[in-house]
Amino acid sequence: MDLILWRHAEAHEHPEPLTGKPGDALDLARRLTTRGEKQASRMAAWLDRQLPEGARIWASPAVRCEQTVLALGRKFKLRDELSPEGDPLALLELVQWPNGKSPVVVVGHQPTLGRVVARLLGLTEEDCSVKKGAVWWLRHRERDGSGQTVVVTVQTPELI
Repeated sequence: MDLILWRHAEAHEHPEPLTGKPGDALDLARRLTTRGEKQASRMAAWLDRQLPEGARIWASPAVRCEQTVLALGRKFKLRDELSPEGDPLALLELVQWPNGKSPVVVVGHQPTLGRVVARLLGLTEEDCSVKKGAVWWLRHRERDGSGQTVVVTVQTPELI
């Protein structure tokens, strides 16, 4: 199974930085910056060339995630489980890791995506930093009777 974790591209800051919280209405409404729109477009063009037609695509209901995934130009579903401050285990259950049959793209947030990466790679830190607009492509495979998680690639919009 392939799991492609795509962090939303650069977005405007929360309009109430002192009192606002991740996942509140103002946070969910934050839009991509001009730079973020370019990041999303570059990464989407690269991803579109790599992804098979049958890939399932899910995104957080936050506007910045929806804008990021729209750049891909493929059908997708918004899922509340992928909201800011989401549970990494809920994400893995949603995508049916490691037993899913088709590749899955998840467009979401930090720290959730970084926590998924850390869990799947057995890192000692609780989470891994995932840069805005970046993709982590992970693959589950069976070798000698045991499961392994392989890093297929890590891409940032600036390197594409």
